[in-house]
Amino acid sequence: MLSIFLKEVNGFFSSLIGYIAIGVFLIILGLVLFVFPDTSLLNYRFASLDQLFDIAPMIFMFLVPAITMRLFAEENQNGTIELLVTRPVRELDIIMGKYLAAMLVVLFSILPTLLYYLTVYQLGSPVGNLDSGAILGSYIGLFLLSGAFAAIGLFASSISNNQITAFVMATFLCFVFYYGFFFISKMPVFVGKIDDLVQMIGIDYHYGSISRGVVDSRDVVYFFSLIALFIMLTVLSLEKRKW
Repeated sequence: MLSIFLKEVNGFFSSLIGYIAIGVFLIILGLVLFVFPDTSLLNYRFASLDQLFDIAPMIFMFLVPAITMRLFAEENQNGTIELLVTRPVRELDIIMGKYLAAMLVVLFSILPTLLYYLTVYQLGSPVGNLDSGAILGSYIGLFLLSGAFAAIGLFASSISNNQITAFVMATFLCFVFYYGFFFISKMPVFVGKIDDLVQMIGIDYHYGSISRGVVDSRDVVYFFSLIALFIMLTVLSLEKRKW
């Protein structure tokens, strides 16, 4: 697993993929937080990073699939996936090596946003007048969200021979799991009956809960369960090639 992890990390940062993904994410966030007048932190009368955590899921919906789209699709396209799965290593080790490499790139994209936290911290009146606990919870939620998106993207990449197709499929699945169940819960057949239960299936419900600064074990279990589900689906996708 370690060799696969190192190979994928080297692949990300020896090409432009990792740098472009991180750069685009930071540029968009910078524009939203400091340039666009409707969302600029400079136009608010209190220190907050709510805008960052509100816009980040929409950006990650495209960013994470862009990171994961090549992980298996490239192997499928080049015909090297057969060599990979026949090596004396478990499918789960292959998948986790690639998954952790993708998460490392995601982590590198999140870390620079701490500069935004320091900026808002200094802008507070008095300095430091900021709910750091809630922000920490929001960062935990954002990392769990990216973990779920990465698992979805990995699965989409494993069932496709084309990177663009894998990207589109992963983006669609991320959208469905993030927003889809909220819209489904608003259907007349569910409203006033089990609409809350339907919303709880979606990522948005649990991400919103953690973003309020309350790290509930139920939300954490949900994210890990969703990640495990798509990791296992990816395992089945690889085993199918052996069959």
